[in-house]
Amino acid sequence: MSDQSDELRVATEQARILAQALPFLRRYAGATVVVKYGGHAMGNPALAAEFGRDIALLKQVGVNPVIVHGGGPQINAMLDRLGITSEFVDGLRITTADMVEVVEMVLSGTVNKQVTELINRAGALAVGISGKDGGLIRARRITRTVIDPETRAERVVDLGLVGEPEHIDVRVIHALTGGGLIPVVAPVGVGTDGQTYNINSDDSAGAIAGALNATRLLMLTDVPGVLDAQKRLIPELSAKQAQEMIADGTISGGKIPKVENCLKAVQQGARGAVILDGRVPHAVLLELFTEAGPGTLIHR
Repeated sequence: MSDQSDELRVATEQARILAQALPFLRRYAGATVVVKYGGHAMGNPALAAEFGRDIALLKQVGVNPVIVHGGGPQINAMLDRLGITSEFVDGLRITTADMVEVVEMVLSGTVNKQVTELINRAGALAVGISGKDGGLIRARRITRTVIDPETRAERVVDLGLVGEPEHIDVRVIHALTGGGLIPVVAPVGVGTDGQTYNINSDDSAGAIAGALNATRLLMLTDVPGVLDAQKRLIPELSAKQAQEMIADGTISGGKIPKVENCLKAVQQGARGAVILDGRVPHAVLLELFTEAGPGTLIHR
């Protein structure tokens, strides 16, 4: 009798969860959700396996996920093996011609196929591509202006073959999602001159979400979402509120570029962008299918 009652309790709990999730499943049926995948969630094998299963589940319940992944640690490891030293400015790697070949090899090759396999192993069909495939990401070269901490003088730093999205052609994404596939995008783009560019994965995900008019951009990070002055999670912000918090210093440091990417995605067409803690198990499902997601939603 005890075994039967335990089974009934488990079944009852499962039914309760399904009933609570049903309104959210209806809300996101047919929706496009862009997920930026990286950080601790990518490096932890248990979280990585859960991520693959969660993305496969999204596809099975009628959501169209598009994954854009990073790969900084993997690039660092390969450059170290090859004896190539990296230099960073504002978190961006100064990328030489030799380096960009390694970056493309790691991102479009090893990492892209690892992420694709996580999803395929969970029962969905994922296809790995880079921003160069189908003309997905046309890039332009960027520089950075830095301030000398002693003299306070400004100088422009050449980042080499580092780019930012200039134009997104979403036809290849639509072709894959329309065929029941999940696109997994490596953040490498090509310029009008045919040059390959290393692109920040946050920038790539934001631009793709905007161009797709995605219902949600989910930015998996290694920190909770946006915190207020008392270090409490802020569940929701308007674009105006987020800009004000950057101006008054509440949002500072490494959070600024992530929030700015969310703002840009929303301005370019995404309905909402979420910064959420990828270290939380099932963070994507919690954000989409419960009232109390583990992140901060930024909307228009």
